[in-house]
Amino acid sequence: MPSLSLRINLDPDGRVGPGKIELLEQIATFGSISAAARSMEMSYKHAWDLVEDMNRVFGKSLVAAQTGGRKGGGAQLTPLGLAVVSRFRAIERAAASAAAVHMAALQAEIDAG
Repeated sequence: MPSLSLRINLDPDGRVGPGKIELLEQIATFGSISAAARSMEMSYKHAWDLVEDMNRVFGKSLVAAQTGGRKGGGAQLTPLGLAVVSRFRAIERAAASAAAVHMAALQAEIDAG
């Protein structure tokens, strides 16, 4: 069955899609940017760069990070970060629902091929 992948282009030059949203979800799950990066098989630097890009695009922090130390660091989503994940997933569900009949028709075309 065909699947739908959503990317939202934001003003002026930012975008958010499933990869960045998954990173935010993994940060929320693990409480750590480095653990989230490992779970997604990406470098810590790449994960941090994505977080910084999202912070820039939204004009506020989506992730609150504490530097490591004796007790170790940590990270959690800010209220804005939680809202961005929630809204993206809601938009994704709405788009999938709206496209379902067309996706099924597309699959029927493939099957008939």
